[in-house]
Amino acid sequence: MTTLVYGIRHHGPGSARSVRAALAGQRPDIVLIEGPPEADDLVALAADPEMRPPVALLGYVPGEPRQAAFWPFAVFSPEWQAITYALEAGVPVRFCDLPAAHQLARKAAGEEQPEPRRRTDPVSDLAAAAGYDDTERWWEDVVEHVPGPAVFDALAEAIAILRADAEDLDARDAVREAYMRRVLRRTAREGFERIAVVCGAWHVPALRQMPSAAADDRLLRGLPKVKAAMTWVPWTYGRLSYASGYGAGIRSPGWYDHLFSSPGQPIERWLARAAAVLRADGVPASSAHVIESVRLAAALAALRGRPLAGLEEVTEAAHAVLCEGSDLLVALIQRKLVVGERLGTVPPATPMVPLQRDLTDQQRRLRLRPEAEARDYDLDLRKPNDLARSRLLYRLALLDVPWGRTQQGRTRNIGTFRESWQLTWRPELDLALIEASMWGSTVAAAATQRARSIAADAAALDALTALTEQCLLADLGDALTEVLAAVRDRAALDTDVAHLMAALPALVRAARYGDVRGTDPARLGDVAVEMVTRICAGLPAAVTSLDETAERAMRERIDAVHAATGLLADTTSRERWLDTLGRLVPRCPPVIAGRLTRLLLDAARVSADEAGLRMSRALSAAVPAPAAAGWAEGFLAGSGLLLVHDDKLLALADGWLAGLSADAFTAVLPALRRTFGEFAPPERRAIGQKTALLDGSGRGPVVVADADEDLDSERAMLAARGAALILGWPPLVTS
Repeated sequence: MTTLVYGIRHHGPGSARSVRAALAGQRPDIVLIEGPPEADDLVALAADPEMRPPVALLGYVPGEPRQAAFWPFAVFSPEWQAITYALEAGVPVRFCDLPAAHQLARKAAGEEQPEPRRRTDPVSDLAAAAGYDDTERWWEDVVEHVPGPAVFDALAEAIAILRADAEDLDARDAVREAYMRRVLRRTAREGFERIAVVCGAWHVPALRQMPSAAADDRLLRGLPKVKAAMTWVPWTYGRLSYASGYGAGIRSPGWYDHLFSSPGQPIERWLARAAAVLRADGVPASSAHVIESVRLAAALAALRGRPLAGLEEVTEAAHAVLCEGSDLLVALIQRKLVVGERLGTVPPATPMVPLQRDLTDQQRRLRLRPEAEARDYDLDLRKPNDLARSRLLYRLALLDVPWGRTQQGRTRNIGTFRESWQLTWRPELDLALIEASMWGSTVAAAATQRARSIAADAAALDALTALTEQCLLADLGDALTEVLAAVRDRAALDTDVAHLMAALPALVRAARYGDVRGTDPARLGDVAVEMVTRICAGLPAAVTSLDETAERAMRERIDAVHAATGLLADTTSRERWLDTLGRLVPRCPPVIAGRLTRLLLDAARVSADEAGLRMSRALSAAVPAPAAAGWAEGFLAGSGLLLVHDDKLLALADGWLAGLSADAFTAVLPALRRTFGEFAPPERRAIGQKTALLDGSGRGPVVVADADEDLDSERAMLAARGAALILGWPPLVTS
């Protein structure tokens, strides 16, 4: 019997080529690979044409999917190449690491996250011993650029020295290696003569020198165990990088993929791809740029004594020539090429929970392809396919599977016929789907049950009304009745007006715009009307005894409720709300009093003259400066158009400011900045231009014709008589 152990770095193109070449030379009759044995039945799927790396084995505990671990593979992973070699050669291939059932049980017991890769890469120690301060560079020089089976013996010898010098070894590694040796012994007893083992280089010495079976049995006795399930899931290159937190991560997955897949001239091909990335982003990059970049990369490698230009050299060359010194363009190449934005795929035959299967079917039917790179979708809700897409995305959000997020600042109003989404698929969403499968076997059924559960457990009224809006957006009519009942019951028991005010807007939006999505909004409107009535009854007590922070919070709630009542089909509720605001003004703190005056003015419940009189009183010299500033802040908040178009109010505000002492002005300055900072730049500019004509007296500007102006008296009288006729004044008589 012959057993050859190939020690590899878990993601390295040089190791991958060397492993494949070594296996072709050895021609083993079985291949053992570091990984969970529960996945043995899934290995055959790697030969499916629709299986495209990067992919990962996902191990999880049914019913407890948060107890999970991933084993990722890229096309340049030596383990993946060993799997594909064995399947193509018709050779049995098995996993030989500690079963996921034990690794996940250790996590459940409160131990550190199970990690199928050693956390401290011994390659970094070897690089340091060789005088390299960059692990990746040493690996490229020694392994990636000098491929061949001979590298395995050299690595094994170096690792043996490292292990001998180590003060203590990881206890988890000792258990894992004991199980690997158990698998080796069992495989030999089954009659296999030529056994190949592909594992992390750190484990090679432990597998070449076999201790007694009894010693290994003692290490493995009494290990905790849970029931574990396995499946394949898509993975991304971003999740293979160091930045993702992956313990065996690499700095440059995209670069390694390029080195593995390029048949020749890897540097030339890489820089040509970098130029293509820049051109796609609108940056000119010619063939001459590429040629000069290749020459510079080769020169840098020669100066540094490297066998071939590495990632550092091509990056520096691209930075100097292609990017013309721009760090932003280098970052673009880093994101697009060095790390890469690639999402793998798994075949339909892959074991999936029913919820995953249903989502896959809907993705195919709605033409929504999962992608690692963010992609924007503009949906027209008048189109059945786009409406179905929107409902699917909202249902997934309710299930805590955030595949898409709405684009703020574009079209985020459920009353319109358009929505904008940005979709990005991440590997952990598969795990989230498995977790959500407890609610149902289809996305619609699971989201409905999830909404019912939230409604039963929710304590906050605003959370319930937000859930109502979510049910509407997701078209969960079966859950809506129970959610509305929960809203009604919770609103009847909630005596806090602030809670009612926070909860009302979402409910009113749903009632107003439900018909856009084919949902009957009548039941929503009834609940909203009840809530408006209770808010009006409790508001007088809620606006008293407020500090400065509470005043502004209440002002925002009042604005939200005011906007909401304007959307209600029930006009009686709107009138009741405005009547309540009118009664509140005399007994409110300054910020709220100013705001209510503005709302009543906008609703034509207060005339412009009355609003000016109230402003004159609020900004008079007898009122303390902070109180006057609060009133002005409440009155003017949100829009400066009122001051642009009403000269009287602008003059009153100008006169108040001009009459402040230096200390008083300093005291009110933060409030003024906060208020005027909310105005749009054109509004601020127009206010400044008009204020330049004022004298600070509180009176409006006087327009006087220049003495030398050539005025046509007859034409002016015609205009004056026409204005008098329109205004109903007595006819003007010329002198």
